[in-house]
Amino acid sequence: MQIGKLNHVGVATPSIEASVKLYRDMLGATRIQDPFDLPEQGVRVCFVDLPNSQIELIEPLGEDSPVHGFLAKNPKGGQHHVCFEVPDIIAARDYMVSKGATVLRNGEPRIGAHGVPVIFVHPKDMGGVLVELMAEPNH
Repeated sequence: MQIGKLNHVGVATPSIEASVKLYRDMLGATRIQDPFDLPEQGVRVCFVDLPNSQIELIEPLGEDSPVHGFLAKNPKGGQHHVCFEVPDIIAARDYMVSKGATVLRNGEPRIGAHGVPVIFVHPKDMGGVLVELMAEPNH
């Protein structure tokens, strides 16, 4: 297996609205997509388009959101994960498991914010970084 391009960096935030202002007003981002809910993942998402990648702003959605735990430790938010594209999500999952990595949710891919299957690999196996692998989107 070989990772593909960096698709996005996930940034958890208690407020997408406040984070959009930061990226727009302080960093000069001009292409900010409309936020949308991903109830099956318990998050509200907003993409900030960059010339070479994206920032995925992630806000908790509902009481069971997995982002609540992250924000409890990091109340102002922060880098949550990095996401790389892979040509075959099942092959990537099987490879990660064969190397001894823990793939979250019992390794079952789910549909991510880009509308393609994704998996997450536990930070303890990835140098302390939560890694999302996503099937290459149909650009």
